[in-house]
Amino acid sequence: MPVADYDEIGVGYARHRQPDPRLAAQFERALGTAATVVNIGAGTGSYESADRRVVAVEPSPVMAAQRPPGAAPVVRATVEDLPFRDGTFDAATMFLTLHHWADWRVGLEAVTRVARRSVIFTFEPGAHTLCWIVRDYLPAAGRTRSALAPGIDEIVAQLPGARVEVVPVPHDCTDGFLWAYWRRPEQYLDPAVRLGISAIAQLPPHEVEPGIARLAADLESGRWHDEHADLLDLDEIDGGFRLVVAG
Repeated sequence: MPVADYDEIGVGYARHRQPDPRLAAQFERALGTAATVVNIGAGTGSYESADRRVVAVEPSPVMAAQRPPGAAPVVRATVEDLPFRDGTFDAATMFLTLHHWADWRVGLEAVTRVARRSVIFTFEPGAHTLCWIVRDYLPAAGRTRSALAPGIDEIVAQLPGARVEVVPVPHDCTDGFLWAYWRRPEQYLDPAVRLGISAIAQLPPHEVEPGIARLAADLESGRWHDEHADLLDLDEIDGGFRLVVAG
């Protein structure tokens, strides 16, 4: 399966992919005392620490162009070919990016060469298929690049001594990845929101539009709320997202 082309699907990405402060706090704790950080697959700059010296690595010019003024400097490169000397950084961050790499094992070998600590925000394989928007309306989204995410156990095996933390998804999550709107179903009706979710954005219209039309009808009739009443009182949910910290 080809790597997602963010020069195509990344247009307007920054609008709906704003860092969530609760996730950011967890990521900051995982970085500990690291003073220098390389952010791999940096995209528009979400979760880059303002209090550390950060270098961003991002291959897509469309994504890099959406970085805010004053953001960390960007190096155009892929993870498999990082242009840094061994041990250059105290830590490397990787936020929802491993499933987009051509070879995640080769990528992690490169990361551990240039950084002494790895902080990886990722998800359990199959996590997307458990989300109601995929299970009930957009099953094809469960077969995109996200379906090839490495297992958490596989990542830990690649990074001996790594620890794993659950990353709960708050009901009002500001970072619009696929699970972010689990309690706000109307958001999935917005094409701009869907464009910020790679598992959906990669799909052709004929695999998206019928499901979205059914969701709109279920929201209008009240069927969605009846079937998902158990979600409406939850403040956060375990959507299979994990933080893997090594070093």
